[in-house]
Amino acid sequence: MSRPVPERAYDRYEVWAPAASAVDVQVEGVIHPLRPCGQGWFELPDRPARPGERYAFRLDGGPLWLPDPRSLSQPDGVHAPSEVVDPRALRENVGWRGADLRGAVLYELHVGTFTPGPDGRGGTLDSAIERLDELVDLGVDAVELMPVATFPGSRGWGYDGVGLYATHAAYGGPAALARFVAAAHRRGLAVLLDVVHNHLGPSGNYLGMFGPYFTEHYQTPWGDAVNLDQEGSAQVRAFLLGSARQWLVDVGVDGLRLDAVHELRDEEASQPFLAELADAVTAWEEETGRPLTLIAESDRNQPTTVSPTAVGGLGMDMQWADDVHHGVHAWITGERQGYYGDFGSAEALAKVLTGMFLHDGSYSSFRGQTWGAPVDPASTDYDAHSFVTFLQDHDQVGNRAAGDRIHHGLPPALHAAAAALILLGPGTPMLFQGEEWAASTPFPFFTDHDEELGPLVSAGRAEEFAAMGWSDPVPDPQQEQTFTSALLRWEEREQAPHAVMLEWYRTLLRLRREHEDLRDPDLRSAEVTVLGEQTVLLRRGSIGVLAHQGEQPLEAAQVLDQAGISAADGVLASFGADAADPGYLPGPGVIVLQLA
Repeated sequence: MSRPVPERAYDRYEVWAPAASAVDVQVEGVIHPLRPCGQGWFELPDRPARPGERYAFRLDGGPLWLPDPRSLSQPDGVHAPSEVVDPRALRENVGWRGADLRGAVLYELHVGTFTPGPDGRGGTLDSAIERLDELVDLGVDAVELMPVATFPGSRGWGYDGVGLYATHAAYGGPAALARFVAAAHRRGLAVLLDVVHNHLGPSGNYLGMFGPYFTEHYQTPWGDAVNLDQEGSAQVRAFLLGSARQWLVDVGVDGLRLDAVHELRDEEASQPFLAELADAVTAWEEETGRPLTLIAESDRNQPTTVSPTAVGGLGMDMQWADDVHHGVHAWITGERQGYYGDFGSAEALAKVLTGMFLHDGSYSSFRGQTWGAPVDPASTDYDAHSFVTFLQDHDQVGNRAAGDRIHHGLPPALHAAAAALILLGPGTPMLFQGEEWAASTPFPFFTDHDEELGPLVSAGRAEEFAAMGWSDPVPDPQQEQTFTSALLRWEEREQAPHAVMLEWYRTLLRLRREHEDLRDPDLRSAEVTVLGEQTVLLRRGSIGVLAHQGEQPLEAAQVLDQAGISAADGVLASFGADAADPGYLPGPGVIVLQLA
């Protein structure tokens, strides 16, 4: 029996265990031997799997009962028996026809901290539903959930997940995810899901006991790589494709954000895994009648990532553009440490806003080598909307020692200017939860590991930042207070100065909707004029975004006239401008204006 086809039978007990000679399944306390059925698969042919049943597998009569690698629910944690779930039975038909998310406004959120939960602590998918109307009012088109695949403990970022098919129990499990997806779709919001295919967490990772899911042939920051091109890799690829299909087709989410795809190592494969996934998703689009989106997080700075598979690309619809973040962040804050070292100048800012990559075949001092390839503004394989741009995201906030957000160290006028460059820029913009009201809460790294692993994580975090010269205390990721400190305080939205920033974000997104030039995906239509090291003009057709980070006053008409740029009458929006003259900045700020 051939099983590489990524289709799931939710009413059958089956498992791939090619190294085992015998496999048993225990269902509700009753042990059943499984029958081998070819290519390392075992199945229970005469006993259907019924929703709600608890089960676990045993290999070769060993002492451990193991959760199902393809489990959809682990209600009692990553080490406990699995629960039978059919996601198709949970899914509600709300008439959603899907959405093209290229150029849309995305909103990244972490379920556990997006809202307080019923007990006032960690949020759930159901409590997140209660805030979706605020996102619609803000002008968001899609929510991007940080990983919900089950992970150890009750709290964490989700990137140490071990159940690539299961929805984390503390968030409400698969039934809550189905309710969330339906609630978002009713409001016209698409749902993206962050998935991690490049590694599994260290606790509860039983995959290697079942088969060759990992290989020593390649090493990653997390150890042995996922096996994508060595012996047994066809079934491992099918395992990952099956997970993607479950989320996109059976659960009904609209797209996947693929974590750190540069660590998907398959140099010896006939086709890159990402290209295989992209081709499969194209077929699933035809099957479902809805557009489906793949977004890659890639460190390679290669436009082939977002080029079609037909021309040798990886077929991703979009990729995160970290260089845009670095260029805006370093210019607005003055930070130059670590990977910000090559960024910060107005010229670097201009390059990333119009070309997406700073390192495009140039030397990267942080990496110590030449890096990347140039983006072709005239390419027909991709465009500006193929690149996701952001001022904040979970990594760029949470990987700072204290999890401080960019606005925690900036006056509001600089925050507003940076936000305008992103939200009115040519890419597909993404917000990170709470940035729209300059949330006071940080987003530090937090975990909930056991007594053996937890202290190692805490010590490793402290040592990492001590080596960087960090002298202040680093929040202990294992302490519950580190997690609860990140819970958003929604009441801030109505309070000064947060309400002022919220209105600015609403204004920027309204301008994006109202002006076609601000939604133009043609990179050739985006221009940046450096008016000084502290002042730049981003031009999107007839719309100009004049961002100023200097303390000296700036008169928009005067500085544009000196640069030979004609401005039409009327300022569309401004932040930091004189109340009596919206075209005059007494210090830092931003003016959005109509150009002639």
